[in-house]
Parts: sequence; C-alpha cells; structure tokens
Amino acid sequence: MSQTYHITVSAEAFYQEAESSVAEDRYAFAYRITIRNTGSAPARLLSRHWIITDANGRVQEVRGMGVIGEHPHLQPGESYSYTSGAMLNTPYGSMKGSYRMEADDGHAFDADIPEFHLLAPRVLH
Repeated sequence: MSQTYHITVSAEAFYQEAESSVAEDRYAFAYRITIRNTGSAPARLLSRHWIITDANGRVQEVRGMGVIGEHPHLQPGESYSYTSGAMLNTPYGSMKGSYRMEADDGHAFDADIPEFHLLAPRVLH
C-alpha cells in the first residue's frame, strides 16, 4: 500500500583522492543522491538539511534551498539523481539529513536522508 506523501532517498559516497591532502588533514568526498517519489502525490523539493559528522565528533549543519541550484518536481514513480561533495578534516565521517518537500496540493513534509558513511581508503604512513 502506497502512502500519499512518501519520498525514498539513497546515497553512495566516493573518496576523491585528487582533491584530498592527507598531510593537510583534508579529505574530499563526492556523493551521489537518488530521490524517488514512492508516494501517490507529485512533490517538489524545496530545501535541504544536512548533518555532517567527522571522526572527531565535530558536527556541521548545512541548510539551503534546493539541491545543486535545482528544485526537482517528481511525479509518483519518478526519480532524480545528483552528485555533490563534502570536505572533512578526518579520513572518515558520516552524513544524514532531510529534504523539505511540498506536494502539489500544498502539503509540506520531510523526506529523511538515511545516514551514510564517508570513508577514505586506508592511508599508510
């Protein structure tokens, strides 16, 4: 049974070695997000809220309108994917958050972004 207002989010993260510097404690990651409307009502993504935690427990919160400058509108069954990035001072961390959505009927709701991990490959000294 489908819910009226339901968005499923999945993520895949990639270490960006060329943009990272172990000597400077700078670890770059890219992540690909797929947002799928698994509900029965069309909806538009309004804003994002990210919680980024590094290996030292330092938390950054990022809020903003849309994703990569866009406000995708998804019909039931449609999906939208984009790639973005994050920079950490540690070789691993995690991200999670939510998207604020608005259905065509004006109903606003949050779509959870499940936690995913940012992991650099093992670094030998």
